[in-house]
Amino acid sequence: MGRRSILVATGWVATAAIATLIGLGAIRLVGESLTGTPGGVRSEAEIERALAAPEPAPTTSTASAVPGTTGTASATPGTTGTASATPGTTGPAPSASSGARRGFATDGGTAVAECGVGGVRLVSWAPAQGYRVRDVDRGPDDDVEVTFQGPTREYELKVRCIGSEPVAVADD
Repeated sequence: MGRRSILVATGWVATAAIATLIGLGAIRLVGESLTGTPGGVRSEAEIERALAAPEPAPTTSTASAVPGTTGTASATPGTTGTASATPGTTGPAPSASSGARRGFATDGGTAVAECGVGGVRLVSWAPAQGYRVRDVDRGPDDDVEVTFQGPTREYELKVRCIGSEPVAVADD
């Protein structure tokens, strides 16, 4: 191997090392938003504190299910699934202006409903990955519905107040 080949190989290795260091420096300058979880990774203690914190006032957005609600619903298999409730617990203590609040889940997505003076209303809903919200009746009314449509099936979640508790019911 000639002297010229050794110089070319050394130059190539040096250029690759410099390019790598420049790339790493640029990523560090931009921050972890390119390589990490936005907001960082939370510890188990931080998650417990966040779940124990009082629930913020509901907004009029279509945000995901409210943390702290654990009620569940399951949909029956088929082309159109109708959610049916299974016993669960309500979320944090409701405010004076709202009634009991409960979360429901289907394979197509999740929703949170609450019972109040005007009837039941959907507080929030979010489709599962691969699904979209096709139709929403957020209330307040005697019953509310959200329909999640996927590539091969559709799930309709219908909720009514029974007593002062939101309960998923079969579609009429």
